Amino acid sequence: MSNADSRTAVEVALKQLLEHVPALKPLKIVAAAEVQGGRDVQLIRIQMPGPKVSKAMAPDARVTVSIRRDLLNEMNDLNDLQAWVRAWDHGKFRASGVEEYIRLIGQVVSKTAAKQKKIQDQKDLDSGAPRRQHQPR
Repeated sequence: MSNADSRTAVEVALKQLLEHVPALKPLKIVAAAEVQGGRDVQLIRIQMPGPKVSKAMAPDARVTVSIRRDLLNEMNDLNDLQAWVRAWDHGKFRASGVEEYIRLIGQVVSKTAAKQKKIQDQKDLDSGAPRRQHQPR
């Protein structure tokens, strides 16, 4: 992925997240993403609501997310909230900044992911499909 694509990849990931977790759409926050690819780090500014994503420093960011470019690409391809939750739980990316924002976003995402998992499990039971097992990485 080229340098110009880091902004696009962050924008895609954010739009997918907001599709899965619409409760985050009205959140008013400026955030930053540090996308690491080899020795290169791209700085992305995110303004919510919107989202407005630009390739720029974000000195006014309340939260900064650091993620490897290959993981970001993989997550975008999967477009699965459960995969994001597992990646977070396994420390594959991190967030820093104002703890109240990080905790709020985490709680909203966790509750939404739990609801989606419960719905999917119920659909699997109703259809007679074998129950999906969590596969550690």
